[in-house]
Amino acid sequence: MPLPPLLQGRLRLPAIGAPLFIVSTPELVLAQCRAGIVGSIPSLNARPAEALDPMLARITAGLTAQDAPFAVNLIVHASNDRVEHDLSVCERHRVPIIITSLRPPQAVVDRVHGWGGLVFHDVTNLRHAQKAIEAGVDGLILVAAGAGGHAGTLSPFALVAEVRRIYGGTLILSGSITTGAQILAAQAMGADLAYLGTRFIASAEAQAAEGYKRMIVEGQAADILYTPFFTGIPGNYLKPSIMASGLDPEALPAVDKTSANFGTSRVKPWKDVWGAGQGIGSITDAPPAAEIVARLRAEYEAARAALTLPASGA
Repeated sequence: MPLPPLLQGRLRLPAIGAPLFIVSTPELVLAQCRAGIVGSIPSLNARPAEALDPMLARITAGLTAQDAPFAVNLIVHASNDRVEHDLSVCERHRVPIIITSLRPPQAVVDRVHGWGGLVFHDVTNLRHAQKAIEAGVDGLILVAAGAGGHAGTLSPFALVAEVRRIYGGTLILSGSITTGAQILAAQAMGADLAYLGTRFIASAEAQAAEGYKRMIVEGQAADILYTPFFTGIPGNYLKPSIMASGLDPEALPAVDKTSANFGTSRVKPWKDVWGAGQGIGSITDAPPAAEIVARLRAEYEAARAALTLPASGA
């Protein structure tokens, strides 16, 4: 499908760098946007809340009209007591794209459209997609099985096909995408853009501990555990980091979503338990973000060239 006018002619690769809690930095966002993909950052990475204003000022001042636009992630959840504050700061800076998650963002959509911005919303199933569509979002981020962070359980083939039947707008696919060929595959399935998070945790600009980056570079899909234990919402985490925190990945206690807490007062006892997607097996280094994007572009073009296939039955 055609991209929104805000994105047309602004991307050198059909991709968004996903917002990474704690890990994303203004430097990473700037590097991604300058390289030709949408860069993004969670508003909660600004701590305290007053740090968000200078953070966004730094990003906006560092970009030109030739660069890709950037996005800010807002967690729209009852426990997040910063939603109104952070949204107001984003409004002041006229942030081009707001990425929302966890709850239908009707009020956020109205505000963002008021300053001319776009809202892309995370969904993991068809029901969530329908609610987001009703709220008037500009695009859906389909968080399929294998994605880092708060991932879903559906195959990307199933999720894209089901949502595309009811929605003709912008679809962004997330789930183990770490190569240019996989970005092309996302488009072939019916998505407009790919959503890459874990690949950029292992980047020079990412604010991730060296042990975290090394765990991704050395890991494989079998090292990922899907569990709601750490936030109350199911997500994918690195088993070695769970074990290093003194827990048995195979014997974590059961929790439910009522324990979810994204407020400023929450206790974070598992700060060294690290999230990642199942695509880590194809990540072998942690270079600057610009080098990652250049590599992805080369892989994407090579994959397109390789798909000049004979007609069926030939």
